[in-house]
Amino acid sequence: MSRLGKMPGWQRTFVICSMMTCSITGLMYLLGHQFLIQKSTLGTYSVLAAHGVAALLATLALGSVLPFHIKAGYKSKKQLWSGFSQLGFLAALLVSGALLYYGPEEIRDGVIETHWVVGLLFFAIFILHAFTKLRSAINVDV
Repeated sequence: MSRLGKMPGWQRTFVICSMMTCSITGLMYLLGHQFLIQKSTLGTYSVLAAHGVAALLATLALGSVLPFHIKAGYKSKKQLWSGFSQLGFLAALLVSGALLYYGPEEIRDGVIETHWVVGLLFFAIFILHAFTKLRSAINVDV
């Protein structure tokens, strides 16, 4: 690692792949289960289970960036809004995901809506945050 806070290649790949897999499987389930688009394919328990496994890996990836990447990003004052937005969204997703599994039935419908709205917001910000460096590297090469 040449710069403070810069993730090694394996870690960056792990974080991007796990977050993207979690987001895409969640989006698939949302489309199938909530919006009834290809329900027999996308709204199945298998897709939901894949989302749950991907969420576990995404949580592990989050834990791998907490000690160094977030601290270095804060000190450098680069991409603060997207970085801390993601952190807040991930915290809300972890809590709402736990409530979906362990929470009382009375709040389930509200938690479902909260979880998918926050998930979509997280996905958009994650793409901007993760690929900003790639976009700036392409602009430098041109």
